[in-house]
Amino acid sequence: MRHLALLAALAATPALAQTDPSDWDAVTAAAEGQTVYWNAWGGSVATNDFIAWVAERVAEENGVTLEHVKLTDTADAVTRVLSERQAGTDTDGAIDLIWINGANFASMKDEGLLYGPFAEQLPNWQYVDVEGKTVQTDFTVPTDGYESPWAMAQVVFDYDSADIEPKGSMQEILEWSQANPGRFTYPQPPDFLGTTFLKQVLVDILDDPAVLAEPATDETYDEVTAPLWDYLDALTPTLWREGRAYPPTGTAMFPLIADGELDLSISFSPGAASTAIANNELPDTVRTFVLDKGTIGNASFVAIPYNSGSTEGAMVVANFLMSPEAQAYAQDPENLGYGTVLAMDKLSEEQRAAFDALELGAATLSPDDLGEVQDEPHPSWMTRIADDWVARYGVAE
Repeated sequence: MRHLALLAALAATPALAQTDPSDWDAVTAAAEGQTVYWNAWGGSVATNDFIAWVAERVAEENGVTLEHVKLTDTADAVTRVLSERQAGTDTDGAIDLIWINGANFASMKDEGLLYGPFAEQLPNWQYVDVEGKTVQTDFTVPTDGYESPWAMAQVVFDYDSADIEPKGSMQEILEWSQANPGRFTYPQPPDFLGTTFLKQVLVDILDDPAVLAEPATDETYDEVTAPLWDYLDALTPTLWREGRAYPPTGTAMFPLIADGELDLSISFSPGAASTAIANNELPDTVRTFVLDKGTIGNASFVAIPYNSGSTEGAMVVANFLMSPEAQAYAQDPENLGYGTVLAMDKLSEEQRAAFDALELGAATLSPDDLGEVQDEPHPSWMTRIADDWVARYGVAE
C-alpha cells in the first residue's frame, strides 16, 4: 500500500493522554463543545444514516459535534496522519476518529500514530463480550486498548432463493458458477470486501488454515497461496462479465441482484440483506448462507490518532457506540443490521429487552445458524494477496 514506505521511514511517536480516560467526569467535561471529525467509510446509505443518528445523540447527551468525513479507502486517513506528522502537526490534527481495522490498524499501532490506551477504560466497556468475541485482537494483532469495538461482522453469501440453493464450500460455489456462468462476482480488490473474499477462499480450501495466523514470509507465501490462484484461475472466466470487470464495492452488488444480473454475492454483515430488503433494495426472496466450515468474522473498531485535538470528544463517541442503546439500534436491520459487540448476560433486563424485541429479518441467520467464526489471517497476508490479485486479474473494462 502507498503508506507503507512512509511508515518505514518514520519513528514511533508516543501517544500521550490529554485527559485520563478513567476520569470519565473530566473526559465528558472537556468533550463538551468539541467537534469530532470521524473518518469513516461512506459507501453505504444505511451506514451514513447511522453515523448521522450517532451525531444527533452525542450532541444531545454530551454537547459534542460529530462530523462524518466520508472515505472510500481507510488508507487515505492513515496517509493524512502520516503527512501531518512529517509536517510537525503533532497537535490538533485534521482527524479525530477513524473506523479502522486490519493492516491499517497494525501499521498505525506499530508506528505510534494512535492515542491511548483508552478503550478498556471507557464506561461501556463493562458490557463488552471479551470472552466470546474477537474484540481484543484485530487480525491477530492485540489491540492493547488502542481501538474500541463497535460492531461485529461475519462473511455471509447472499443468494436469491428463487434461483439457487445454499452452497457448503468454496468448491461447491466454483462448481455452481461453472454451471451458471455470469451469475456470481465479488468486489474488485483492494476493496476490503474483495480482499475478504480472497481470504475466505483460502481459509476454506486449505487443509490447515492455522498457518495464516502467522505473518506471511517469502518462505511460506508462494506455497500457501498456490491453491488460491488455482481456484481463481478456474473461477474467473465464469464470473459476471467473464471477470473482465468487477463491482467497485460490496454495496454495488445488491443492485445487480435486484436487476436479475446476479444470483449470488458476498457480504460482511449478516444483516445487510435484511436491511436491503427492508429498504426495498433487494427482492424478498434473497436469503443468506455460510459455509459448512464456517466463515471469517471480525470486529469493527474506532481509533483516535495521536494528534487529535478532540480526544475527549472522540472517546465520548467511542463510548456511545458501545452503549446498549447504540448497539441495539445498529443491530436493527431497518437501521444497519450489524452484530453487537456486547454480552447479553452483562446487560440489565431492560437493556436485554431492547435486543429481544428486534425482528432481525428473514434473510438474517440466527447466531446458531451462523456457525463457527473463522479467524482473520495476519494482516501481512491480505496486503500481499491484494497486490498479487491486481497483478494477475486486475484488468477491468
